[in-house]
Amino acid sequence: MAVIINSSCGGGGEDSEVHRVCLPPKRTTMEKLKQRVGEIFFPDDPLHKFKNQTLPKKLLLGLQFLVPVFEWGPQYNLKLLRSDVVSGLTIASLAIPQGISYAKLAKLPPIIGLYSSFVPPMIYALLGSSRHLAVGPVSIASLVMGSMLTQEVSATEDPTLYLKLAFTATFFAGLFQASLGLLRLGFVIDFLSKATLVGFTAGAAVVVSLQQLKGLLGIVTFTTKMEIVPVISSVFHSRDEWSGPTIMMGVLFLMILLSTRHISMKNPKLFWVSAAAPLTSVIAATLASFMFSSKLHGVKIIGHLPKGLNPPSMDMLLFSSSHLAVAIKTGIVTGILSLTEGIAVGTTFASLANYPVDGNKEMMAIGAMNMVGSCTSCYVTTGSFSRSAVNYNAGAKTAVSNTVMAAAVLVTLLFLMPLFHYTPEVILAAIIITAVIGLVDYRAAGRLWKVDKLDFAACLCSFVGVVFVSVPVGLSVAVGVSMFKVLLHVTRPNAVVLGNLPGTQIYQSVQRYGEAERVASFLIVAVESPIYFANSTYLKERIMRCIREEEELIEANKETAGLKYVVVDMTAVSAIDTSGIELLCEVRKTLEGRSLQLVLANPGGTVMEKLHLSKSLQLFGSNGLFISVGEAVAHISSLSKAHREVI
Repeated sequence: MAVIINSSCGGGGEDSEVHRVCLPPKRTTMEKLKQRVGEIFFPDDPLHKFKNQTLPKKLLLGLQFLVPVFEWGPQYNLKLLRSDVVSGLTIASLAIPQGISYAKLAKLPPIIGLYSSFVPPMIYALLGSSRHLAVGPVSIASLVMGSMLTQEVSATEDPTLYLKLAFTATFFAGLFQASLGLLRLGFVIDFLSKATLVGFTAGAAVVVSLQQLKGLLGIVTFTTKMEIVPVISSVFHSRDEWSGPTIMMGVLFLMILLSTRHISMKNPKLFWVSAAAPLTSVIAATLASFMFSSKLHGVKIIGHLPKGLNPPSMDMLLFSSSHLAVAIKTGIVTGILSLTEGIAVGTTFASLANYPVDGNKEMMAIGAMNMVGSCTSCYVTTGSFSRSAVNYNAGAKTAVSNTVMAAAVLVTLLFLMPLFHYTPEVILAAIIITAVIGLVDYRAAGRLWKVDKLDFAACLCSFVGVVFVSVPVGLSVAVGVSMFKVLLHVTRPNAVVLGNLPGTQIYQSVQRYGEAERVASFLIVAVESPIYFANSTYLKERIMRCIREEEELIEANKETAGLKYVVVDMTAVSAIDTSGIELLCEVRKTLEGRSLQLVLANPGGTVMEKLHLSKSLQLFGSNGLFISVGEAVAHISSLSKAHREVI
């Protein structure tokens, strides 16, 4: 129901219609709960396709929803296959040397890296929703797993136990990832902000690069710690072990790899130059090592790698070990990091190719491939940015490119493993450095400094923590800083004074808009956040401060019209709790004692409902609640003018 009242607005002299602020439609508690749960867990309404469909159609849609290959598989043709074969073979040339290198980064046998490039990509090809995500081991997850597990078990002193813990951690990583997708809890990874990841990846890249000094210099005795100080100290304390031939070979191939990377970055059409460089370098270094082994003294080689498919590792999972806690912790941390990277990479290339990617499906797919992988001698895998970029530029059309890559790795595992016997370890170090150096995004850090100093603080804390303390501590500190930022915004929300833009019904901040004019007898304050127990005291103090400053301004300007009305614009107040309701009641009571009237403008549906249920609406009366600030000022001014005329 609307109440029609003739009133003039701020001296404009025009009649306006004043509307009653209505309550939202009445709903049961169960209906409210159902809507709220839907908004939290199902913002994309995943079941909308099933509406008004026959049972067979619903079953088919359900199968396509769970296994996306049934959605795009029937339309697959030879033209798509040709593109996928080319891209699959291209990324295989990158995946094979990277798989061996990243396994070394995780302190695992090199063969585990190849195993991890075979089974998981095939699982993802069935369950994943991204067409361009290239799956396999990645540097960050490998680094974190290596650093966390070596704190508990030495990979050199007890390699069998270390391997078991790696597989167990991978299982829990997959279980955690799949659970997030199944329960639609993907918002958990949102706590890893962009700023946090920029600092973390940059710090990890520095740590990874420094760790590779062991391979580049040919050092035998090297620290197992990941922090910068012990690593640099170990490098200089082991000067007697430095190998001239190793250094020369490492520097040469590092320059070649960095040059090819620079060429591809300058000219994206030449992406294949950097894509082919790692495998070409491995072949060239292996041939040089084999042909000149007598002259290359001190250059360490990989040695024997077993041929054959992934052996089962289900019996190696430790569920009743004293080390179970560290395996679970490592699994969750690496699971979150790999999931964040995988979804970010998949979403990036999906936006470039203009097709949708379902985040929850991606979580379940990545989780499933890690759980299966843990039972088939694989460690944590996800979508790699470098391989996915190559996959995209090579013209991949579907996830079949992952299957082609897996087939190439299969051929390598069955027939080509002896060829890697003479591969120098120094070339693996050079490949790792080249791969991770691009993770140092100094431009992004510069943008964070310009835009948001707290984001930059989170980035810096993450970087410093990783480089100088440890990877888990650095990540924890960065998440802590990000959480502090969230709490700061919640507990210290904006409350700004509004003024009228002349000739309009628009009210904006008097600080932001110089032309905005204060309205005589009115103080208009806009609250720009939900009102909770955490910020109710702060908001009360902020409103009372605004009143004091307004009264001081009136006194300083010697204005005849004193302050009579305080209007709180609640347009941005999306929610309120009992503490917030009490805040409004307390402010109203305090102002009443000072002969001031509190007026609420444009409270939302949820806020109105709670004010009604708490019986607080009755305290404000018919002239204490309006649908907008403009109508509040116009109506109250009209009543005040009419009252003066009567007198």
